[in-house]
Amino acid sequence: MENTSKWVLDPSHSELLFKVKHLMISNVKGEFTKFDAEIDGEDFTKAKITATIDAATINTNNDQRDAHLRSADFFDTDNFAELSFESRTFVKAGDDNYKLTGILTMKGVSNEVSLDVEFGGINKDPWGNEKAGFSFNGIINRKDWGLNWNAALETGGVLVSEEVKISGELQFVKK
Repeated sequence: MENTSKWVLDPSHSELLFKVKHLMISNVKGEFTKFDAEIDGEDFTKAKITATIDAATINTNNDQRDAHLRSADFFDTDNFAELSFESRTFVKAGDDNYKLTGILTMKGVSNEVSLDVEFGGINKDPWGNEKAGFSFNGIINRKDWGLNWNAALETGGVLVSEEVKISGELQFVKK
């Protein structure tokens, strides 16, 4: 039996961001401030990659908007405390580029998502810890998870786009 490595998230060197078009003219960005992720395996293309996100830690630098996002109109954090992700495939798509496919569960609904991942490499920190870095981005449609709330604009169009751009910078430490 091969010795499998486990990589755990280094939260102080990681971030999880999203952008959504507002009034159809500009982007509003936000982040989740508390999340965890793990890579189970030495070969990343065969490893199981999992993540959990504390939905209530959504932060867009506006308390009123954040409260609305936590409500039943969007994430319904009283009933669905976590978002989760579990990988299905991690396939090489170029030099340091990969396509990560997995199941994202949000508000009790699970759908497949596909993310573009750039592998930043592996390096040792000054204390001898082995670290691996990844950047990712992708686009999801929030309505696929039942985050349907919107408001029509007088000029036509909608207040908040259905398309959500997600991205992250993740650093893992080998255990």
